[in-house]
Amino acid sequence: MSVRSERQPGSVDTETETDTGTEPTRFDTKISVLLRDDLESWQQLNVCAFLTSGVAGAYPELIGEPYADADGVAYLAMFRQPVLVLTGSKEVLTLSHQRALTRGLAMSLFTSDLFATGRDRDNRAAVRAVPTEQLDLVGMAVHGPRNAVDKIFKGARMHP
Repeated sequence: MSVRSERQPGSVDTETETDTGTEPTRFDTKISVLLRDDLESWQQLNVCAFLTSGVAGAYPELIGEPYADADGVAYLAMFRQPVLVLTGSKEVLTLSHQRALTRGLAMSLFTSDLFATGRDRDNRAAVRAVPTEQLDLVGMAVHGPRNAVDKIFKGARMHP
């Protein structure tokens, strides 16, 4: 059974879960990743991992409780809600980036230049060196209200 409270502007998610697990959980917010459709498999996985780490860092309240198996072995906590992974052309990615900027939603991004760097400092410098409209985006991730995220990624399709 889910319990809802009134959503405040700027809040991340107001829904909580109980232990019954009898009703499906519907979150007020969504985490979505968009990957450019011309990436190699290893690049898709790498980009997705980096992008979701940006969302986790910006919204620590999205992280659930740590896991443990039946033997008591502890495991790290993960997102408490699903992550939707999408794919699209370079044009879809550029348009989605523009929509996110227009809506004022924070996002993580990955540009093609980052494949050639090896350190966080170098990654930030590579992004900083390019004007917004000239970024060669290969992926982005957004967390926000469900309908806003859906509108940002209009035209993208589910990752196969």
